[in-house]
Amino acid sequence: VQLQACGGGLVQAGGSLRLSCAGSGQTFSNYNMGWFRQAPGKEREFVARISWSTSNTFYADSVKGRFTISRDNAKNTVYLQMNSLKPEDTAVYYCAAEPRGVVRYAYWGQGTQVTVSS
Repeated sequence: VQLQACGGGLVQAGGSLRLSCAGSGQTFSNYNMGWFRQAPGKEREFVARISWSTSNTFYADSVKGRFTISRDNAKNTVYLQMNSLKPEDTAVYYCAAEPRGVVRYAYWGQGTQVTVSS
């Protein structure tokens, strides 16, 4: 599956952004989807995950209560709604697809930059 992420930008602290990740090439509902981020000089870290059926979501503690992951399988798209943004949320955000039954993210999008100013 090919993934295309978009929606990043520059926002002030306390603001909101919604990232989108569109999938193509395969049946989107065959994949659990995740968002990850990588800040300058840091390793990539997990942000959020949603199961193929949308019934299960999971968040990193650092974003719990502020970010919401969702998906629309009819539109082959996964979203990350980010509220109450903080400067430490600044990073390149990546979406990734985990095939059902496979415990690893096999496909990655190109990343979208999120910058939160203080």
